[in-house]
Amino acid sequence: MSAFAGAVLPGAAWAGAQKEEPLADSVRGALSAAVANRAPPKPSFENTELRLAYLRWLGEMSARLKKRKSDHTTRVEFLETVWYESKRAGLDTALVLGLIQVESGFRKYAISSAGARGYMQVMPFWARLIGGGEALRLFHMQTNLRFGCVILRHYLDIERGDLFMALGRYNGSRGKPDYPRLVFGARKYWEYRVSPAA
Repeated sequence: MSAFAGAVLPGAAWAGAQKEEPLADSVRGALSAAVANRAPPKPSFENTELRLAYLRWLGEMSARLKKRKSDHTTRVEFLETVWYESKRAGLDTALVLGLIQVESGFRKYAISSAGARGYMQVMPFWARLIGGGEALRLFHMQTNLRFGCVILRHYLDIERGDLFMALGRYNGSRGKPDYPRLVFGARKYWEYRVSPAA
């Protein structure tokens, strides 16, 4: 376990300074479609090797997450959903896990001082702008992870692929280094290295 894994304050929820910005109708429509509530399917793979690689990743991440989520079924469902939603949004899964660690410490019902909610600390205004207005839904695991990944993808697109700036925008601290550094540091713990076959 890396020294960083426990370095983020367990009770802190970092987001909440996300800025509500005007969205063009086309952007709002695209984001609304992206968060439409469809449950993630069970993953399917082109071949056995890819399936085995996914199962090895799932086993390793489950072991790393066990201290924070003790129930095996809950932990696996969470990891399956993070994997799916991060891939769906074109994001690095380790980055999303690192962001969740920094944002909420993997607490489903975390609320920041500004009212950001859930695992990925989604601000309630996003529910109004692109999700039908029900902010309580942001405590639903899959809804929260989908919103968070879609929002981060949106910020990454606005920042033309600059992850440092996109993370700052996600946190409401655009251009300041503290938050991106925390997420990048946490990401290292969640990176999965495939070991050579024995």
